[in-house]
Amino acid sequence: MIAAASIRRTICRWARRALFVSLILAPAFASAELPAEVTQALQQAGIPDNHVAVLVQELGKPLPLLAHGEAASFNPASVMKLVTTLAALDSLGPAHTFKTRVYRDGPLLEGILHGNLVFQGGGDPALTLERFWLLLRELRQRGVREIRGDVLLDTQYYQIEAIDPGAFDQAPLRPYNAPPSAMLVNFNLLNLRLSAAGEKIGVRLEPVPAEQNLSLVNQLQKTDAACNGARERLRSTKVDVSLILAGAYPSECGEQTIPLNLLPPDATFGTIFNELWQSLGGELVGDVKPGVLEPSARSLLEFESPPLSHLVRDINKHSNNVMAKMLFLNLGAARFDVPATWEKGERAIRAWVNEAGLKMPELVLENGSGLSRIERISAASLAQLLSYAAARPVYYEFAASLPAVGLEGTQKGRLNGSAAAGAAWLKSGSLNGARSLAGYVLGPNGSRRILIMLINHPKASAGAEAQAKMLNWSLQ
Repeated sequence: MIAAASIRRTICRWARRALFVSLILAPAFASAELPAEVTQALQQAGIPDNHVAVLVQELGKPLPLLAHGEAASFNPASVMKLVTTLAALDSLGPAHTFKTRVYRDGPLLEGILHGNLVFQGGGDPALTLERFWLLLRELRQRGVREIRGDVLLDTQYYQIEAIDPGAFDQAPLRPYNAPPSAMLVNFNLLNLRLSAAGEKIGVRLEPVPAEQNLSLVNQLQKTDAACNGARERLRSTKVDVSLILAGAYPSECGEQTIPLNLLPPDATFGTIFNELWQSLGGELVGDVKPGVLEPSARSLLEFESPPLSHLVRDINKHSNNVMAKMLFLNLGAARFDVPATWEKGERAIRAWVNEAGLKMPELVLENGSGLSRIERISAASLAQLLSYAAARPVYYEFAASLPAVGLEGTQKGRLNGSAAAGAAWLKSGSLNGARSLAGYVLGPNGSRRILIMLINHPKASAGAEAQAKMLNWSLQ
């Protein structure tokens, strides 16, 4: 606890220093003139240009085509995932995998395990519902039918304090607030199914939570409004053992599935395990609960994650926060041995930054996902990062992880029909007071360019048009 408090104080001190540097340097580095159309869009949004950093540079060229506020320290929001994913690819290699191991602590006779089944988490960030089903199916094929003991979860690979999912923005059920765990299943999400087929809105959770006393309080009202934006209008709150659903649900929406970060990771694991194990014909006499792998246990199965090149695509294209956090932790364990901690993850990325010869004096890290109020980086540092990536063997895996504008991931549907569609690969990020964009674009004659635009201002959410104008300028 003392060490954790010391780390938090150090992080806060770095954040205050970075914020001070930002406030001092932002006006001084705002001398480069922005394109007139970008300036106009910023003025219409009410965003002063000294709250904006922009850098456009052709790959391989020493000087940028445009630099504005490039040295100032900004909160990059989810653009920070570029640092975490490139550090992982460059340090571990694109073929690296993370392993979940399963053991039996007792004899297995004629399909019956007389003892405990132990899952030892290894930080697999992509143990989805489908892949977890495959893991359990493999256990059935290896002869396990009935478990006359408990299912134990050994999560010692991570040594982190429990995270309050509502601490960041008081929205604990939102998927982006899911906490990491060394034994995480389905991103810690359960599905809320909604249906407008009957007179009342039908609701159910899938799978049914292991907390059998969790009740659904359905206060939803059917409406004839348009379905667009219905999810944002729906209010879900967990109070003690009740999930309360309120708001209006349009008939036009029909059936919808809303993922919820409803339970702690161990409880989510138990809920999903019970559902899938029964569906595979398996039986469990005991409970699913935390435990420790005993020396007497014998290996049953080793289950690998998809390769890292696939994981970073999911992280960057869909801006998956819990996957990024787990990658951050895994980097710490890979470089400084287990157990993984937030402090080791930060040290691992800083060590990689130094070894790569990157100069990032303003860099502040917390969890590597950008879901943070204190993480900081500059446009100049991001440009260094993207230039470095382009000269590395992992460049193609890294560049392919960025969503193509107008076509996929978080960029799907944006700027459709514009010159940018299919000609820019950009990671975006947004928080209250922060809106960011960074990646690669195709310039004239097939040239490749770096584009970075960071906005930190209370009206940052209104900066979308200015970013679109800046993107179009960078293509010319």
